[in-house]
Amino acid sequence: MTLRKFVSTALLAALVACSGAKNENTAAPQSSPVLFTEEAKDMHSFARPEEARVKHVSLELTADFDAKVMKGAATLDLETAPGAKEVVLDSKNLVVSRITDAEGRALPFALGKGDAIRGQPLTVQLGGAKKIVVNYASAPGAAALQWLSPAQTAGKQHPYLFSQGQAILNRTWIPTQDSPGIRQTWDATITVPEELTAVMSAEMLTPEGEETDGGRVFRFRMDKPVAPYLIAIAVGDLEFKELGPRTGVWTEPAMLEKSAWEFADLEKMVSAAEGLYGPYRWGRYDLLVLPPSFPFGGMENPRLTFLTPTVIAGDRSLVSLIAHELAHSWSGNLVTNATWDDFWLNEGFTTYFENRIMEAMEGKERAAMLADLGWSDMEQAFADVGGPQSKDAQLHLDLDGRDPDDGMTNVAYEKGAVFLRTIEQAVGREKWDAYLKSYFDRFAFQPQTSAGLIADMRKNLFDGDESVEKQIGIEQWIYQPGVPRNAVHLKAASFAAIDSAARAFAGGQAAASIDASKWSTQERVRFLNALPRKLTPAQLADLDATWKLGSAGNSEIRFAWLMLAVANRYDPATASADQFLTGMGRRKFVSPLFEALEKQGDWGKPIAAGIYAKARPGYHSVTIATVDKALGWKA
Repeated sequence: MTLRKFVSTALLAALVACSGAKNENTAAPQSSPVLFTEEAKDMHSFARPEEARVKHVSLELTADFDAKVMKGAATLDLETAPGAKEVVLDSKNLVVSRITDAEGRALPFALGKGDAIRGQPLTVQLGGAKKIVVNYASAPGAAALQWLSPAQTAGKQHPYLFSQGQAILNRTWIPTQDSPGIRQTWDATITVPEELTAVMSAEMLTPEGEETDGGRVFRFRMDKPVAPYLIAIAVGDLEFKELGPRTGVWTEPAMLEKSAWEFADLEKMVSAAEGLYGPYRWGRYDLLVLPPSFPFGGMENPRLTFLTPTVIAGDRSLVSLIAHELAHSWSGNLVTNATWDDFWLNEGFTTYFENRIMEAMEGKERAAMLADLGWSDMEQAFADVGGPQSKDAQLHLDLDGRDPDDGMTNVAYEKGAVFLRTIEQAVGREKWDAYLKSYFDRFAFQPQTSAGLIADMRKNLFDGDESVEKQIGIEQWIYQPGVPRNAVHLKAASFAAIDSAARAFAGGQAAASIDASKWSTQERVRFLNALPRKLTPAQLADLDATWKLGSAGNSEIRFAWLMLAVANRYDPATASADQFLTGMGRRKFVSPLFEALEKQGDWGKPIAAGIYAKARPGYHSVTIATVDKALGWKA
């Protein structure tokens, strides 16, 4: 395949930097240039950044828990082309009351015709203005925001609010150009009820808040340009505990001590990541442990990773998820996919980097276990998208006319990581690591495309050596489905014994005769996943009684057990499934379990419907959208 046409101001800037200009690593970050290419055209945004683009967002909002809306104003600083007469913003169900220039003069605006996925274009006539003020409120059902009652929190005393903006949900509470390729600096002034604390993915300027009539005001500042989906907020009864000089954890008081214990090695993890690919550039790295309805394992919001409580296993066995979100501080937050067609540029790089962090922290065998499980996840992802030859089994996708959420599969994560691991083997780890470190420097605080990556690898990794590039087959990896034959499958040596134990159990050996006392979480998950989907009720009862799987506090083990039990229509596990699915809203667990139940026809469908009817009101919109589609649910 010939290389797709690529002409990018981001790439040109990088080449200038390489030829002697000031290095991005030492220069103050600048707003990202616009990419003028077909591959960088964001079909999920109404914005026309080549005419007028948002450079800075200043929010002044009040969290109204009674009305369940964020209301106030957003002031947008613009960069405009000569003769530009209007700016087009992204909006979805925003209630816009007035738009003015910086002097308060009213500016004409209109909400245009949109669609169910992207929302509506908000077009503002500028009249020469370089700064506009949008007065607005979010809708009570804004998809990015979840308003929790006190009963849905750990403390049961106060309400809670959190946002989840990826991929294109922040336009439901912030009127801006909601495209990952249009990076923006921002600041915020947030008013909340006096008993609550606000945190955001930015520098916290007022840790204690400032008292005001009817509440407390918190101020935040992000002076580095970020993709707008990374603007995040949480408001609740929150406390903080320091874990290191630049690390700590926020959560509800009832969760604080166990969270701090689980993540005690966070500072070491940041140092391990820096040792691989250069300095951490965001100042602090804190964690926020959210209520169970948070739809993801984690969200890499700069300076403040949002986390599900399902990662708290009580034995620090699931901290690879933290390594993943930390790695996003380089791949994703520092260098960002320009469009959602190239989601793999965020997640494939991050999954690879996560594994390298875990190798540095816990050794090669633990990293191999995680990579080996990831290979299985990749194979399952291919099956989920219609097979390894499906177009959705590519890294670079075509999501035009589709929700970008459709592309957020394990193909991006695991196939992307295997691809990078294959490059590492071809060129050698030392050369590969030097390239990655320089790549993050060259494209720091900028968007990237698949074509841009290929061009950069040809110049700065392969040095014009076409034989190495051909050996790897980079375009086949990125633009074709499936996995090429040269894929590097990193296998865990310890899994051979685990697979043997699974075969023995399936053949009739009792669970008690298997010595699993020293097995890690990864080994237990491997064992459960390796078992055939056809076991007898007596065998399943033996497993559950011996290892207490139905009440396991480790979410990964509990999930693996329930998937096995559902595949076998094991009635005694339905109570555990009910408790698990109504007790948290993490999509990684929720969606596959409901789909597995649905596939079990007359046995599973009634169980799925009964549990979902109870669980659905407590889920975030991200999880609801996925499960509604899987079950054909009519709200």
